[in-house]
Amino acid sequence: MRVPNETDLSLFAVRRQALAEYVRDQVPEAEQPCAVVLCGTPEYLRNSDVEHAYRPDSDVYYLTGFEEPDAVLVLVVEPEQERLVMFVRPKDKERELWTGYRAGPEGAKRDYGADEAFPLATLSGRLPKLLVGTRTVIGAWGRRADDDQKLIAAYEGARHKARKRGVFPTVMRDVRELLGPLRQHKTADEVSRLRAAVQATAAGHRAAMAACRPGVSEHVLYAQLTSAFLSAGAKRHGYSPIVASGPNACVLHYVDNQRTIEAGDLVLIDAGAEYGMYTADVTRTFPASGRFTEAQRAVYEVVLEAQRLALEATRPGATLPEIDRITREALAAGLVKLGLLDGDPAKLAKKVKQEDGTEKAPLDRFYPHSTSHFLGLDVHDAGPYHDGTDPTALQPGMVVTIEPGLYCQPDDEQCPAAYRGIGVRIEDDVLVTSSGHENLTADIPKSVEAIEAAVGGG
Repeated sequence: MRVPNETDLSLFAVRRQALAEYVRDQVPEAEQPCAVVLCGTPEYLRNSDVEHAYRPDSDVYYLTGFEEPDAVLVLVVEPEQERLVMFVRPKDKERELWTGYRAGPEGAKRDYGADEAFPLATLSGRLPKLLVGTRTVIGAWGRRADDDQKLIAAYEGARHKARKRGVFPTVMRDVRELLGPLRQHKTADEVSRLRAAVQATAAGHRAAMAACRPGVSEHVLYAQLTSAFLSAGAKRHGYSPIVASGPNACVLHYVDNQRTIEAGDLVLIDAGAEYGMYTADVTRTFPASGRFTEAQRAVYEVVLEAQRLALEATRPGATLPEIDRITREALAAGLVKLGLLDGDPAKLAKKVKQEDGTEKAPLDRFYPHSTSHFLGLDVHDAGPYHDGTDPTALQPGMVVTIEPGLYCQPDDEQCPAAYRGIGVRIEDDVLVTSSGHENLTADIPKSVEAIEAAVGGG
């Protein structure tokens, strides 16, 4: 477990102060003071006495840098000050012998900036007392049922303690509406971590391309990704990698990664390394035999051109729905040229409300997902996609993915045989800048020529 240094502590303190200021600004004065209560991710049993690989809660980490399981963070936001109270696992020499260092309450104060810290076992008794004097409890409601129960019990306990006199909570708010906008804008430190994640991710994708050839299992490419990520300094995958060959490339979230790759297959890899808790998210599609077939290349170039136009549109003031529209119309136009759709590309791309209330477009048959999402501590990162009724306008410091794709399902009998089973997605990670954007992942092979040169070691 890495203990934060003084620079880290200052960074996390600045984030807590920024959240406190945002809470004071956004929550009506009549609903203040407030208590932000965040519960860390617990450890989950995998089988017998073995746990799943642990990854800390993003919000708790963002505000404290604390990475141990089960911690509870309470940020009491008053008009003139805020104070951090943490509940953590106690020091336990016997348990530390088996599972490693624990900060304990004293470490939480010394190394993580807590004004007060207590053992987790005291949470049920102390948390209601902390909430007395506040009017609003801000939590990640609905994320985990056990956490909701802790907060509701404390909420009711505070009301009971102060019902005869004093102030007690009467309002519940979701932390995501308050913390999300802060996490959405990346600082220089966050961008540097994303760049390191991108470097590790690039090494992984290049290694997988180089190792690819017919007869190799998808799992071998998964192993190449993992080895390169870790060797480059990444701690883990940012999400479960997709290594999808042949028809599996038409399954959007395929993660079995066990099929033997065959001659003539396309291989779609969607994988990102996590560095310093921040993850990249990159997709590349390449021919297993080292050369695209005519049909594969035709579909690939349609997706590549759609991505080029989407990247061109990524700049301050643009919105993700606007970028998605540009992408969809480009994909539809490409499919019309290939003879896979017929009609006006704008109409083919536009979703129309159906009788069942859903919105669909003819293009959805080949492109069922959207073009972008925010990226950072989480692969689908925090932050509002709409500002009230309007889409959020991109601003410098935001990081988004641009990921168009086309998927010709193997059983689509309306599709010419040469195209059936072709799945292509191309995804890059993009930092919005004051002058436009920077494609952080541009160096990972993407053009037809670069892809063909990279597969099988070139």
